[in-house]
This record gives sequence, structure tokens and C-alpha cells, in this order.
Amino acid sequence: MKKVATALALITLCFISCKKEVKTEIPTTADSLAVKTEEPLIEETVDSAAQMKAWQEYATPGNPHKMMADEVGTWNCDMTFWSEANGKPEKATSVAVIRMILGGRYQESDYKGTMMGQPFEGKSTLAYNNASQEYTTTFIDNMGTGMMVAMGKYDESKKSMELKGEMVNPVNGKKTAYREVYTIVDPKTRKMEMYDVKNGSEYKSMEIVMTKK
Repeated sequence: MKKVATALALITLCFISCKKEVKTEIPTTADSLAVKTEEPLIEETVDSAAQMKAWQEYATPGNPHKMMADEVGTWNCDMTFWSEANGKPEKATSVAVIRMILGGRYQESDYKGTMMGQPFEGKSTLAYNNASQEYTTTFIDNMGTGMMVAMGKYDESKKSMELKGEMVNPVNGKKTAYREVYTIVDPKTRKMEMYDVKNGSEYKSMEIVMTKK
């Protein structure tokens, strides 16, 4: 891991040292004189030791990754769906197998079950970014061709994580906001709630209660 961090730091140093000044030509026409040019962003100089330390901290798993590792194992998932606010709930079940990958830096989950009478498969990833200090989750499945991506933070007092993202509605092709709330109920129980927006109002569209085997 230290070798990887060192290599990344050296690449960054080479990139900074090799940058050349780019001369900006002064517009000569009347129309071009009205165009304002942005001043180049000047980055603060950081010495090599500080850069290497920053990369090492960025690459080293911490307590949030240990929390994700606590979920490694097989989980039974009781799934409930709603197509609209106060609508009739639809039920489904699946089994999730959770593992840590890439040296304990990311969590990967594979879901298999039955949904709407059809075989269901899904895959999710969860990451904690040491630099931004926030979580990112992704999800793909065999019920579509898109990827859901949401970001957010964990609230220790509530034992829950709120993540927000956007998805494309396949009916009208427009982006719509969604929100996930992931709660650690107890060591062997997790609850994931998803909220969609319909007709300008947010409603609960899905709930998954996960029980560890």
C-alpha cells in the first residue's frame, strides 16, 4: 500500500513540475474584446513529504471501513415496494452476500431473488472517501440498464446514513431525485428505505429489512 501511495505522489509531483505556462492571445476583433478570460487557477505548493502523507491517509482504511466490514456475510432480505404514495405494497425476497474488496477499502454486495415473478439479480458497492469524508453507493441490476449513484454522510447519533442521488425515469426519460436512508438497527438487522419523487412530492417507494444469517 505504501508503494502505491508513493507512486501516486511521485506522479503528482511530475505532473506539477512539468506544467508549462500557456500564453493567452489577446483578442483583436471588437466582438472578441467583449469576452472575458478567466485567470488560471494557482494551486498551493505542497512539498513531496506532505503529498505522500496525504496519499497514504487517503489510501488507508479507517473506522468507517471497519463498520462496513462488520456486515460481511449472508443476509435474508424482506423487500416491500410502493408504486405511489399510499399505494398497494408489493412484496419480494432476496438473499444478499456481502464482502469487502480491494484490501478492505470497498464493500460489495450481490443480491439474488425473485421480483414480480421474475429472477432478480443486483449488485451494489459502498465506499467511504477519506478525503471528502462521505459515502458513495452504486447499484445495478437485471431489471434495467442504468446505474444508481448516491452520496451522503453517516449520523452516529441515529445510526443511519442518508444518501441522495438522481435516476432517469424510463417512462419519460427525465432525471428525478431519490433518497436512501440506511439504518443499523442492531448487529444482525439492517433497514434500507428509498424515497422517490412523483408529481412533485416525495414518497416512500421501497423498504428492505435485512437479517443476517
